[in-house]
Amino acid sequence: MVSTRKNRSIVIDKQALATLSFAQEGIFKPVDRLMNEEEAKEVDHTGFYRGKPFPFPFILAPSGRRNEEVISNLKKGEQIDIIVDNAVRGRIDADGFFKIDRRRRIEQIFGNYDMQNRVARDFLNRLGNYSIYGKYEVDYSGIKNVKETIKETIKSTGAKSVAAIMMDARPFHRAHERLLRITLERTDLVIVFLSKHMPKPNKMTFEQKYEILKYGIDNYLPKNRVLVVPFESTYLFAGHNDAILDCICANNFGCDKFIIGKNHTGIGMYYDKNEIKSILSKYESLDIEIEVISRFVYCKDCKTLVNSSTCPHGNHKHIKYNSKALRRFFRAGILPPAVLMRTDISSKLLSICMPNRFKNINRLYDDIFPNNGLLEDHSEEEFYLNLMKLHQTTSLT
Repeated sequence: MVSTRKNRSIVIDKQALATLSFAQEGIFKPVDRLMNEEEAKEVDHTGFYRGKPFPFPFILAPSGRRNEEVISNLKKGEQIDIIVDNAVRGRIDADGFFKIDRRRRIEQIFGNYDMQNRVARDFLNRLGNYSIYGKYEVDYSGIKNVKETIKETIKSTGAKSVAAIMMDARPFHRAHERLLRITLERTDLVIVFLSKHMPKPNKMTFEQKYEILKYGIDNYLPKNRVLVVPFESTYLFAGHNDAILDCICANNFGCDKFIIGKNHTGIGMYYDKNEIKSILSKYESLDIEIEVISRFVYCKDCKTLVNSSTCPHGNHKHIKYNSKALRRFFRAGILPPAVLMRTDISSKLLSICMPNRFKNINRLYDDIFPNNGLLEDHSEEEFYLNLMKLHQTTSLT
């Protein structure tokens, strides 16, 4: 985006830029501008904006002495440049500003003011005292590209019903696969919104998650009926309202069904006159069907993967699909049991997480596994796959 550089400017990060793009592309509809003080108070009180659900005010209050000086001294109608990584990435036609309650903002996003929560603490540090409001334009293609990809896929497949599943897939395990299969039985097309967080040390990257998820879909599911797209999980999705925001986004991306697990953070399952409800029940006015799925487990008596709400056996018979526990396996360099993850998927992931782990993988492979006497190249993925087959040998155990 070209600027004359005569405008004053504020500096934000990529997360804030992506968040602004959500509204610009209509994914937060009907929110299409930064709210003024009166609108922000109404949304905070009612949970609605222009008659449509929205869980908290949509505002921009960046921290920093220079940002606050610019915002608190702006004039109505002034154009303010948006700077990201030393480049102009947008512009706000400012209508004004107002002072915010930083504590209340934390409560709006996270449900409480708990500074023991690292994410909430980080959010507070990036939050300023003044919010600028008005219409704006940003230069960010990520959200727009996802919207166009979904629209083109729906058109090309002729899908009449489209379901959305928000997935982190760290890592992609058998319960994820079962969820996709069940959803495919009830709809024409499934959109998997794969969360894309800011890169962190010792964490699976988005590219790694995508590679593993796509491998699982391409090999074990009708791949022409499952579309995986990146989903920018910005700071607004970090709190207890993320399920509501996910639902609004799925609706505006063109999905008519939203699939979510009962154990999803912040969903708040409860009984109302013997009817199971959740925090999402407040937003039944959304033009999207919301389906809450029970947790999947492996039952030792049923000897298969089951829905925890339909299995007659107790929790003491259930093996859980816990993503954090599975990640500990990979960090330790251990393949998880095949009952939790498909062997080829876990072998591929471990070889990605620990590349070049062995100094001479070909020598180690030939020392252990049968061969035809010829020297051959073997990948670490191939090594792990055959190693798991040895673990599953039963004649000597």
